[in-house]
Amino acid sequence: MVKKVGIIMGSDSDLPVVRKSADTLNELGIPFEMHVYSAHRTPEQAGEFAKNAKKNGFGVLIAAAGMAAHLAGAIAANTTLPVIGIPLKSTNLEGVDALLSTVQMPSGIPVATVAINGAVNAALLSAQILALSDDELAEKLVAKRIADAEKVLLKDQAVSAEFNK
Repeated sequence: MVKKVGIIMGSDSDLPVVRKSADTLNELGIPFEMHVYSAHRTPEQAGEFAKNAKKNGFGVLIAAAGMAAHLAGAIAANTTLPVIGIPLKSTNLEGVDALLSTVQMPSGIPVATVAINGAVNAALLSAQILALSDDELAEKLVAKRIADAEKVLLKDQAVSAEFNK
């Protein structure tokens, strides 16, 4: 049975970006739960979720936050499950602040970090981690890569037909 992915965002205003993780996991048939917990405003709930994640059937956790972006680190501090941070773009520094906060974890508390607003890659990295022990999921990832490549080649054909005469 495929383990679940936990998706935690610091605010429901993050949902437009984080929804892309959910859509990608749905496409691959990976079960997930999504929650809004703040590293600063609901630290107890975020910590309890992370502490109990493994026994509750989760295999990977995704944490999305902007600005100070402490959520991924707060989650990672409370679990040994892999944690993937999605730094979110904000109006102040275009997400660079969140990127640096997410990627600069102290030794001993790792957080894998994807690009600013990189929700699709966070879901795909989660899937790759889970696929280490799930051959069916690994095959779905291979099929997705092939389908994605075919889409690019179709776009190449269209561009070539228009401009390469």
